[in-house]
Formats: sequence, structure tokens, C-alpha cells
Amino acid sequence: MLVWSADRFVDGASATANHAGMPPLLIGMLIIGFGTSAPEMVVSALAAGQGNPGLALGNAFGSNITNIALIIGLVAVISPIKVHSQVIRKELPILLAITLLVGYQLIDGHLSRLDAWVLLGVFFLIMGWSIVQGLRGRGDSLAEDYEGEVASHAMPLGKAIFWLVLGLVLLIVSSRVLVWGAVYIAESMGVSDLIIGLTVVAVGTSLPELASSLAAIRRNEHDLALGNVIGSGLFNTLAVVGIAAGISPLAVEPEVLQRDWVVMFALTLALFAMGFARRGREGQVSRPEGALLMCAYVGYTGYLVYSILG
Repeated sequence: MLVWSADRFVDGASATANHAGMPPLLIGMLIIGFGTSAPEMVVSALAAGQGNPGLALGNAFGSNITNIALIIGLVAVISPIKVHSQVIRKELPILLAITLLVGYQLIDGHLSRLDAWVLLGVFFLIMGWSIVQGLRGRGDSLAEDYEGEVASHAMPLGKAIFWLVLGLVLLIVSSRVLVWGAVYIAESMGVSDLIIGLTVVAVGTSLPELASSLAAIRRNEHDLALGNVIGSGLFNTLAVVGIAAGISPLAVEPEVLQRDWVVMFALTLALFAMGFARRGREGQVSRPEGALLMCAYVGYTGYLVYSILG
């Protein structure tokens, strides 16, 4: 229900914005980016409100790890991802910088409301920049990909609003059920909600990004596949963590910084290196690099499972 409702919400929101005359790149960077991260946003907000900070942070960081290592890795193994878009080349350093920012905030073992406001402030600045890019970047290859994406989901305005509202309602309901289930599993197995958030919940809330990236590769829209993951990373690190800490300041376990953030930063740095052209080679994530990313995900998840069993 979570994945289906997120998909309907994105379709309805995109079609409604298209009827309002929004440029396709702006629809993609804002509305589709927000929609694919909506599961993480709602799940983490509910988890923070219910006093489960580990689940809130684990969901956000685990989703970023899953998006880069599993989704980009899997997509690249199927078809190498070539980077043509200037917008993506500008977003990759931003994603790396905000990953460093949230790492700095984790050093004291606490995410306060002030930290939350800083994250949300940076988020709104980036959204403002995205609006400018969306209005100026009509000739960008990512804009062309989003134009095809928006056109493929065209629908009458009434139908678009219906799916927008229904998708949002079901998204909230299914997210609440997911949080209840995750907390129950953690308590029943005697493991921390952080581990459940990093594994089961992170994979579940990342399914919209997986579906959209696989669909983009089938249509040979390489920039869109990568743009979905980068946009989701921006939303997860800034908005998801910011909203959760704003609702309830989060106590951060040491392993979040020493293990999970380190893995997230290393994967972001690797994606940054792959995405840029070097020595006559255009930026791309090749099949061997995709396989390495997937191996990193298997190794990280295996270590988490070992820590439970140990």
C-alpha cells in the first residue's frame, strides 16, 4: 500500500502541476523528488513523534545507502548509467556537502531542534535553487527526460486531483501501519529500532525510487534514473531528518556516526567520483562499478545481520 499510494500521489501531483503550467524539469526536481521521498518523510516523522529516534534516523540514512548501493548498483549492472545532465553534475557536490553537514551535527550524539532548523533552512535554499534551475534548464538532458516522464502520466485535471488526495491519505495510513509493524518486529526480536530502520523499513520506503529508476533505464533515460536517487538523497538528508528532529530532538547512538554515516558518506563520495567525466571518459556508473556498489550493500547488510546474531 505504501509503494502503490506513493506512486499514485506522484502521478496525481505531477499531472496537476502540468495542468498548472509548471515546466517539466521543475515538476521532476520538486514534485517527483518530493513524492518518491514521501514514504521516508512520513515514516520518520511518525517514528520521531512516537519516541523511536532510531527508526527515524535509520530510515533516512538506510534509504540513502539503499538508493546508492542497491538501486544505482542494480540499475548500472542492467545498463551502465551515463551522466549527461549539467543539473546532476551540480547536485552531486551539494549532496556530498550536506552529507558532511549532517555528519558534523551527529558528533555530539544529539540532533537538536536547532540542528533541525539548519537542515530545513538548507533544504529550502536548495529548493529555491531547484526552482531557478527548473525555469532555466529547459535545454538540459534531464529536462528532456522529465518531459517524457510527465507526458507519459498525463490525465484530466479532476482525475489528477483525485489521485493526489487519495494517494496522500493512503500514504499516511500505510506509513503509520509500517511504523507499528517495524517497532513490533524490533521489540519481538529484541533488536534496536535503528537496525530495523536501516534494513527492512529503508528497503520498503526506497521501492518507489527503485521502480522509477528501472522504468527510466528501460526508456534509456539515464539522467532521470540517477536524478531520482540524488533528489531522494537531498530530501532524505535534509527534509526527512530535519522534520523528524524538529518534531522531537533525537538522541543519536554512537554507531550511527561511526558505522552508518561513514558508509553513507563513502557511497556518496563514490557516486560523486563516478558521475564526473575524467580523461576523455564521460561521467558514468559502469557495470563493474554497479557490481561493486551492490557488493558494498550486501556487505553492509550482512554486517548488520551479524551484529544482531552476535
